[in-house]
Amino acid sequence: MSTSFLKDFVKNGRKIYGAAYNYRNPSGDVKDQIKEPVLFLKAPSDYITEGNPIVIPPGYILMEELELGVIIGKTCKNVNVKDALDCIGGYCIALDMTAVSEWKKAISQKTPWTTSKTFDTSCPVSSFIPKEVIKDPDNVELFCTVNGQPQQDGNTNKLVFSATELISFISRYHTLEPNDMILTGTPPSPGTVKEGDIIEGGIKGGVTIKFFVKSNL
Repeated sequence: MSTSFLKDFVKNGRKIYGAAYNYRNPSGDVKDQIKEPVLFLKAPSDYITEGNPIVIPPGYILMEELELGVIIGKTCKNVNVKDALDCIGGYCIALDMTAVSEWKKAISQKTPWTTSKTFDTSCPVSSFIPKEVIKDPDNVELFCTVNGQPQQDGNTNKLVFSATELISFISRYHTLEPNDMILTGTPPSPGTVKEGDIIEGGIKGGVTIKFFVKSNL
């Protein structure tokens, strides 16, 4: 798949998968971690790019979760982990905006996470990052600040399931297509945001993003 086509992943992508609980705890102890990926979906209409605000829906409390996004470069189904790297066409920096108020309600009631994960402006992203820019998706230093104050810091080498493992797992059940995106998981420690906040972050020494937060009044 040509890079020029993948540059328009926001317009052309049909699926956004997210991986929950996918960073090891701060001690690095994985014995109590999940046994297989915990996944959720966002709608492609949730995408926004820089210059557009993150809008807080009425009654919601939002939390920012900065992540490395993996852009699928070719159709893949039942792909092995060792072959999954070839399915990656590029990357992006993404924010998985989560309505923590709705998420806590869903957890307590044992109901789906849908309204906490997918809503307008809940998937802010950078422009397309060519595959060759990131030599190893399993060793990417990520950071996030809110109003200039450090909020998140971590490396994708602490993912419970790597990008290629996520691709392999998802492709068992869902054919992945060019321009689909996988949110790989967020490092410690995401925080809540409010109207007027400025979220910045990205790859240390690399691509960064900046988004403003506003209320839907």
